[in-house]
Amino acid sequence: MMLGRLVALASWAALALAHNTRKTCKVPAIGGGEDDGPAINAAFKKCSSNSKIVLDKYYVVDTLLLTEGLDNVEIELSGTVQYTPDIARWSPQSLYLTYQNATTYWFLSGNNIHMYGGGTIDGNGQVWWDTLNNTHNAGTAGGSSTTFARPIPLTVGNASNVVIENIREISSPFWNNFVYQSTNVTYKHINIRAVSYSSSPTANSDGWDIYRSSHVTISDSVVNNDDDCVSFKPNSTNIVVSNMWCNGSHGISVGSLGQYAGETDIVANVYVSNITMLNAQNGARIKVFGGNPSPNSTVGGGTGYVKNITFKDFHVENVDFPILINQCYSTPADVCAQYPSNLSISDVHYINVHGTSSGAEGPVVVDLECSDTCQDITAKNTHISSPNGTATYVCKNIASTAQLDFNCTAPSSS
Repeated sequence: MMLGRLVALASWAALALAHNTRKTCKVPAIGGGEDDGPAINAAFKKCSSNSKIVLDKYYVVDTLLLTEGLDNVEIELSGTVQYTPDIARWSPQSLYLTYQNATTYWFLSGNNIHMYGGGTIDGNGQVWWDTLNNTHNAGTAGGSSTTFARPIPLTVGNASNVVIENIREISSPFWNNFVYQSTNVTYKHINIRAVSYSSSPTANSDGWDIYRSSHVTISDSVVNNDDDCVSFKPNSTNIVVSNMWCNGSHGISVGSLGQYAGETDIVANVYVSNITMLNAQNGARIKVFGGNPSPNSTVGGGTGYVKNITFKDFHVENVDFPILINQCYSTPADVCAQYPSNLSISDVHYINVHGTSSGAEGPVVVDLECSDTCQDITAKNTHISSPNGTATYVCKNIASTAQLDFNCTAPSSS
């Protein structure tokens, strides 16, 4: 018995010693507006395995942060990483990630990565918002443009077993976080703020976009922005989003999906709970492109499915569409009528969605419109009111309304 305890104590001591003696790279800041990017990249190369990297200063970054091949690395971000507002430089040098022409300032990749520290990532997005407002040089459905890149401040890509926590993100030119081809990624206690200080609005400032990734958890975070609070892009599976406060957003959104003809988009096994959605365009949303006759279309015609999605304990205040299924997203009505969406939607559950709409859609508080028949759509304990009359619930092509706790009406023909 005593021998076993001694062996256990020795093992714990060895682990503690290994942790305390791991290599540490503390990154200095040059100051004077000089580029700290090369020093940050060098630190990540030197401390790429069983190491700790400390970013505790104010860093000006004018160089792509390409931090790959990491293994068992801690990142203590207690300072500020601020990217330069240099469109001419960043548009060609930010890392191109193909989907919706997204690019990034920082590509974080590897296994067993932990970022924490209470620091800030500043995207310096105002100049991008002003330029976009003047040029309107954007891609399809909130995507970026190949001639005017708007970099994402932090992309977790080709990574596994990653935890990002206690970080502040401000002024992203585009999406704030991109989870790209990764698995077992957790975000918690993240504070996101994208607010313009000019007459130009912010644009496409999604809190998170998840793409070709699985087992992603996002929790206990605050998002002030003008686009999706969280978006489940193509091939997002086994996702949990909980305890979120979203203001000014476009909702917690499945999609958009089906944008690219010839591609199969899947979103499955998503659980969203304990959400506060304020002053938003949408609450619990599913958005899917319509069909398209062109085999090379980038504006619809893709295939796939949405399955096993739950929105639970979802509070809305001043939200245009508290619950929405739209299978003609970014698709002209005449095209969608002739070429309906090729994606199927099933097994979607709304539990305890409550609060108030904005009244922007009159009395309509729920709009479930499927191109083809949506199967197994349920709603329980729905309590949503409108300031513009008795709440109305619009449904189209729902296989059975028996498991909806409201009376459906047909959509307006206008």
